[in-house]
Amino acid sequence: MQEMIIEIMNQAGYIGVCLLIALENIFPPIPSEIILSFGGFMTTYTNMNVAGVVAFATLGSILGAIALYGIGCLLTPERLEELLDRKLFKILGFKKGDIAKTAKWFEEHGKKAILFGRCIPIIRSLISIPAGMAKINFFLFLLYTAIGSTAWNILLVSLGAFMGNSWEKVLYYFDMYSSITVFVLGGICIVVCLIFLKKRILQREN
Repeated sequence: MQEMIIEIMNQAGYIGVCLLIALENIFPPIPSEIILSFGGFMTTYTNMNVAGVVAFATLGSILGAIALYGIGCLLTPERLEELLDRKLFKILGFKKGDIAKTAKWFEEHGKKAILFGRCIPIIRSLISIPAGMAKINFFLFLLYTAIGSTAWNILLVSLGAFMGNSWEKVLYYFDMYSSITVFVLGGICIVVCLIFLKKRILQREN
């Protein structure tokens, strides 16, 4: 995949950066670290510059985020409640009211989640879906997406430019960051699920 990304960027320049980052936001397995750090390296041997790479990368982030926000808007609470009403989810202890609670939480804390989530692997892409589900103000969504994405893009593009021919070393450290983040998030999810199930079991017993 890395070779294909590099080839697209070498051929399409800024447009390639924009397109790839938009796709990365929709399909998280595409690594933004490669796109951005190599984009930074390209500023050392082409007429591209750091500001331009960051700008087009941020545009790509916004376009990808809008697509996922739209998907989130289609996932109405009513449809999700119908899903939770199925036998499997009932066995797991989910209730229709959980959707309303989640939506309320996101309405209160979603802006921070959108802003800071842009710097967390996997979450940086998927955070747009609950934002759409919670009907976060679209223009605020764009603003926080732009701010968070720009910070992430500046960091990686600048590192790529600074490292020059050694830009791939950036990937090593960000792979570590991604692995640690995924491990921590996985642990948090397991703990939250266990607490959730324990509460449901206790409620049934009472």
